Amino acid sequence: MDGLLQALQAYQTFNPQGWVSIYRLLPMWVGIVCAAVGLGLLLFGGGGAFRAVAGPVGGLIGLFWTATLTAKLGLPELTPRLPSFVAAVLALLGFAFPVVVVFLGVGIPLGLLAGQLAGRNDFLLGFVPALLITGLIGAVFQRVVATVVASAVGAWLLVIGALAALNQFGGLVKAVTHQPWGVIIAAGLFTLAGSVYQLAVRPSPEEAERLRAERERLKLRKAEEKALEKRWGAK
Repeated sequence: MDGLLQALQAYQTFNPQGWVSIYRLLPMWVGIVCAAVGLGLLLFGGGGAFRAVAGPVGGLIGLFWTATLTAKLGLPELTPRLPSFVAAVLALLGFAFPVVVVFLGVGIPLGLLAGQLAGRNDFLLGFVPALLITGLIGAVFQRVVATVVASAVGAWLLVIGALAALNQFGGLVKAVTHQPWGVIIAAGLFTLAGSVYQLAVRPSPEEAERLRAERERLKLRKAEEKALEKRWGAK
């Protein structure tokens, strides 16, 4: 478990080889499960299933960005456990209110970028407006953001899971992972395919609800017609 946590730290830096190498720590059966979950997210993750993604993503936002934000805002290190506490809170919020994670997931990185461009003395003048504006835009287009995020997470789980499942074929997997950018590009293509499928092919939640309501009305109408036919037949 410690090795897995250390490997996850590679995602806090620009380390493509470290991102891909995490597959070595996963048993074959875990790789199969990850690949199956990833495929499900690619096909259906942007709908109601996004809650299952928003929770872990909220936790990762808390772990990865809390220390950065406190440092940028000039706040003292309150406690070493603060990132874990924030991660737990955001994970719960993600499961209950996915839009909060969408708001923060879009707003915080772009807010940090705007604050960096504004300079150290004017960091808040760049960070706060960018956080609010881009976060609200992300929340308004929640379905698009949720679909892309779910597809990205699903694509990465599918790729890493497949590598872990096929790790017994050491030569083949090593040849593939020798160039980590190839793995990353493959995940990117899966992300694009999943996003296009969910946004262009699958109905939106509103459309799905409308179709469900129509099916219920049709079912009720048929039941009423059958009851009427039986009543007239009895006479």
